[in-house]
Amino acid sequence: MFQELNEKTFNPMNDVAFKFIFGKEERKNITLDFLDAFLYERLEHHITGITYKNTELVPLAEDGKLTRLDVRCDLSSGEQVDVEVQVLNLKNMRRRTLYYWAQMYLFSLARGQTYRDLKPAITINILAFELLPQKEPLAMYTIMNPETGDELNKDLSLFFVEIPKFAREPKKKISEMTKMERWMAYFANQLDDHEREELAMSDAAISGAMDAARVFLADDDERWNYINRQMAILDYNSGIQDSREEGLKEGLKEGRREGWKEGRKEGQREGRREGIGIGRVGMLAELVRDGVLTLGQAAEKAGMTEKEFQKAMESPEIDKNFPITRKTT
Repeated sequence: MFQELNEKTFNPMNDVAFKFIFGKEERKNITLDFLDAFLYERLEHHITGITYKNTELVPLAEDGKLTRLDVRCDLSSGEQVDVEVQVLNLKNMRRRTLYYWAQMYLFSLARGQTYRDLKPAITINILAFELLPQKEPLAMYTIMNPETGDELNKDLSLFFVEIPKFAREPKKKISEMTKMERWMAYFANQLDDHEREELAMSDAAISGAMDAARVFLADDDERWNYINRQMAILDYNSGIQDSREEGLKEGLKEGRREGWKEGRKEGQREGRREGIGIGRVGMLAELVRDGVLTLGQAAEKAGMTEKEFQKAMESPEIDKNFPITRKTT
């Protein structure tokens, strides 16, 4: 069962896995090392301790299938930190991170306290897509005077880590990487076996994260959570893309027969439903081809018989969007 889901194919940016590895008290040292790598220059001191805080599961999509899974903690030096991995470009990332920063900052003040008791708040966004204009993979934003460069204070820090930009940079030897670059290499997960072993040997915390990933992968329930998260993401992406294309196409057809306005609405609804269905079956088909799911398991999750699912896998629409021949790593 799940034979092909292993360390090589495992995605460290799956946020279910991220929270399992970085959000557990027993692995606090891993999170502390990760935060220290990214925040030392900003804080001007090493992080010596963290306390985890509970976070609310906030829906990312209207249907509620995708929730925000983040890791929230307070540093022993007083700062608050929220870390989130984000694989979906929801087109509102800048405002979202400001919103979560504002929540942290606002609720750090208890009744009876004064403004001087407000705690600096830091968000770290690890992105699987490119968002910002600069070439470097790491960007930090704060409040400052654009003319003089003077910073108002250090209460606001927004970090963006764009993993695709790191992956596109000229490749360095593990021994030449900074601690922060080694963590980026961990999340990019594009190393061969020798490099992965060298990365683990170079940093005890990253080695611990890799060990935690093995524990995660050995748990069938967690593996299902991982797969379901990947499918929910694909459903979302497929629904958005295909509903735009199919909705416009069907909307125009309906518009000619029943009126452009009403037809376009109906077309968008049909396109969205069709797009989500194609995306889900396509994702399940890929999991079957990779040996992650059996045909029977995939058919059950798709709400089909094995014969129906086999026929769907062989359909031209699935083959066009999810071809059998794919590049493997």
